[in-house]
Amino acid sequence: MLRWFHALMPKEEKFFDLFARHSKAVLAGAEALRAMMEGGEALPQNYQMVMDREQDADDVTREVLIAVRRTFITPFDRGNIRDLITSMDNSIDQMQKTAKGIKLFDVTEFTPQMKEMADAIVKCAQLVQEGVQLLRSISSEAVHISTLTEHISQLEGRADELHDVGLKVLYQTHAQTNAMAFFIGNEIYDHLEKVVDRFDDVANVMHGIVIEHV
Repeated sequence: MLRWFHALMPKEEKFFDLFARHSKAVLAGAEALRAMMEGGEALPQNYQMVMDREQDADDVTREVLIAVRRTFITPFDRGNIRDLITSMDNSIDQMQKTAKGIKLFDVTEFTPQMKEMADAIVKCAQLVQEGVQLLRSISSEAVHISTLTEHISQLEGRADELHDVGLKVLYQTHAQTNAMAFFIGNEIYDHLEKVVDRFDDVANVMHGIVIEHV
């Protein structure tokens, strides 16, 4: 009876598969958001890609939260699992908000700083994807994971710099002549900065998991 019951319970390996699926959706969403920055006819298509990948990520998040409740033995602390998947999901949720802002204000042209911030978002997503794959071997890959999280934090710092520079240029260009253009640009910058901030949150959670298991 106990063997039958145990067979029905999710295996701890399932969490790593779910993290991998989620990170794949996050990266695809990041790449689509970056593609939106090129404007043109593909903008609506890439907008929809962000929406679709956000839904995929939500589905995986739901699976993880259900699995946490149903699994006796988890690969690491249940709270850490919830924090990790929630922080990852927050990153693509913020991408969705950014894409919606672009669509709402009908933005079709983007500054070099906006594009570079979007590049940083893609890079962060790539690093997260690499990092969650290493969690299967957290003891032997602790240094590698910590290096990845540090790189994400560096990208977050660079994005802050780009935000400040871009906003200053935007103000100098539009504040006195086109207040609406300044307002819209400020909104896009704010959204992009928040996406990178959410990735920094992911990095902090991953680093915390490493510290607890080494």
